[in-house]
Amino acid sequence: MLAGLTVYAVPQVLAATLPIGALSNQVGTVIKLVRVLMLGPVVLGFSLLAGGLRPAHSRSNRRGPRFREMIPWFISGFLALLLIRSLGLIPAAVVQPVTHTAALLTTIAMAGLGLGVDLRTVVRTGLRVTLAVTVSLLVLGVISYALIRISGISGP
Repeated sequence: MLAGLTVYAVPQVLAATLPIGALSNQVGTVIKLVRVLMLGPVVLGFSLLAGGLRPAHSRSNRRGPRFREMIPWFISGFLALLLIRSLGLIPAAVVQPVTHTAALLTTIAMAGLGLGVDLRTVVRTGLRVTLAVTVSLLVLGVISYALIRISGISGP
């Protein structure tokens, strides 16, 4: 739960939770995906507050983006795949190899990201940036942990 609430991206949640076990991986991933899905309503709300929608026939951008422009394509794709998988339209014989391949590719991608970090660049960012990032991550972690404990979902 903590990884799903605090880790930045879905692949990193997978990498953080998979060593703990399959259930941890599933719970962390579902929580993270719900966070990702909540981006849509949040972006839509802020877009409406910032200027509203413009009519579909309007070429002017004065009143803000069209509704279809506010929904990122990956959210639509995710929901479509979720529906296809939930309805059982993907044969069981295909699910296991695809799942295994996805886990392997995610592991390779996370290793690639880690190996691609240039420590000299990190050092050059300076102490203030490093402290700001560290403090924000600690605050996010504390808030997330408190919410988990307060909700009682995590058990005793």
